[in-house]
Amino acid sequence: MLNIGNVVVQPRFSINGILLPTVLSCRDLGITVSHDLSPSAHISGITVKAHQRANLIFRSFVSLDASILLRAYLTYARPLVECNSVVWSPCLKQDIKTIEHVQCRFTKRLPGFKNLTYTERLKRLKLLSLELRHLYSNLIWCYKISFGYVDISSDEFFAASPAVHTRGHPIQTVLKT
Repeated sequence: MLNIGNVVVQPRFSINGILLPTVLSCRDLGITVSHDLSPSAHISGITVKAHQRANLIFRSFVSLDASILLRAYLTYARPLVECNSVVWSPCLKQDIKTIEHVQCRFTKRLPGFKNLTYTERLKRLKLLSLELRHLYSNLIWCYKISFGYVDISSDEFFAASPAVHTRGHPIQTVLKT
């Protein structure tokens, strides 16, 4: 049983007379949910797996061609840190840095890229930072919710702007807090 927050549920639940244990986190649909709803536990788990896959790529490929290694990274490692990112979206700087470190470390290990800065490596490889990719993903979901492309009520997240005359797009909304 997972208690969300600091309040402990008093009636302990049981199945067939066996009490359910209280845990601090659990996995649901591939996402680690912690008692404080912080994504940090999930992020540390997926970044460990992504680093392991990146290491496996360098150990498995005989070729040291950067384009082949990069393609393997984009196929096998990067999806780990992007899957369902709108659900566990990182907001703490330490979590964002932890995720970004996966791509930073991988690109630094590519032949001929060791002495370049991270931004220079991204430019040469024509990659976006993972932080920017997360932002794009969040914006795409906001668009889908706003215009009814997904079965989620936009009224739960957005409110129409009270201004009668707005500059820009005629359907301006503001986030509900």
